Amino acid sequence: MAKYGKWIAGGLGWAFLGPIGGIIGFALGSLLEGTETKTFYTGQTSRNNFLVSLLVLVAEVMRADGKVLKAELDYVKQYFVANFGEEAARESLMLLRDILKQSVPLKDVCSQIRDNMDYPSRLQLIHFLFGIANADKVLHPNELTVISNISSWIGISTSDFESIKSMFFDNLDSCYKILDVDRNATPEEIKKAYRNMALKYHPDKLGHLGDDIRKASEEKFKKVNEAYEKIKRDRGFN
Repeated sequence: MAKYGKWIAGGLGWAFLGPIGGIIGFALGSLLEGTETKTFYTGQTSRNNFLVSLLVLVAEVMRADGKVLKAELDYVKQYFVANFGEEAARESLMLLRDILKQSVPLKDVCSQIRDNMDYPSRLQLIHFLFGIANADKVLHPNELTVISNISSWIGISTSDFESIKSMFFDNLDSCYKILDVDRNATPEEIKKAYRNMALKYHPDKLGHLGDDIRKASEEKFKKVNEAYEKIKRDRGFN
């Protein structure tokens, strides 16, 4: 287990089963033999289940534009270092390189995630995928299509998908979409929408995934607050 050691040994539950288990099993090979992997789904997503699922989905987004560039791998590494730390980033990148060599049954993978991962964690997966796809400040149409398919297949509502996607655009229309409220909404309706989205995206909903993922999730919460403030300034209410 020296290759992946501390990051993955003994930490997988439902992700060690089904199509995701087949993908990471191929990547890890005999390294998992004899490893303790008896903790399965208990109703709450574990950190390692989340990260393994993220890596499989990241591989598909990276392949969406027909090529995987070294610059993309470098960005993913930097992204993982910033969000999860040096050790997890190093081992994640090694695992990602192995996953990229495989053909991934994406719809089946998404079904497994939908059936086993809580909704706030699935929302965070989509936010991470947009962040990585937007690394070059350009959302390629093929990347957007893949993320849209993933979002639908893991059971994210259309309005929540549009809310998260809009966090990566800087205009007033996007602010309304982030809050999932109509442009002609009253101040009272906007305030109610803000409270609902702030609750939905509150970082505490991801506390079970570890402090690093919880901290990374603060970006969504921040975008909700920024959108609300921009709308208030534009509409002239407090």
